[in-house]
This record gives sequence, C-alpha cells and structure tokens, in this order.
Amino acid sequence: MKKQSSNCESCANYIYDEQSDCYFCDMQLDEDEMQRFLMSQTYNCPYYDFYDEYKIVRKQN
Repeated sequence: MKKQSSNCESCANYIYDEQSDCYFCDMQLDEDEMQRFLMSQTYNCPYYDFYDEYKIVRKQN
C-alpha cells in the first residue's frame, strides 16, 4: 500500500466534535508516531484515508 502525504483536512479519520467545537484525528497514534507528526512538516501518516464522499455513488453505477 502506497503511503500518501498527510493532509488532515482531506482525511476520513479527521472528525468534527460538536461538544468541543473542533476537529481531531480519530486514530490513536502512539508516542513515536505523535512525535514524528509534531516534529515533521512532511509526515506521512500510516492511517491517512482520503475522504471521498462520492465513493459509494461510483460503486452503485
């Protein structure tokens, strides 16, 4: 599986929480992964999943 460059805003795991009124990553990163994420501008997240709202429609056709 090819790792994609991380862009949290386009990831399916980037969830909006109404209670806290903010977005967060739904994946549980371990300490090493979190450190790499915070220290790097080009972190390639292993959990990145491009959110495509039309994915289901393409399967129906």
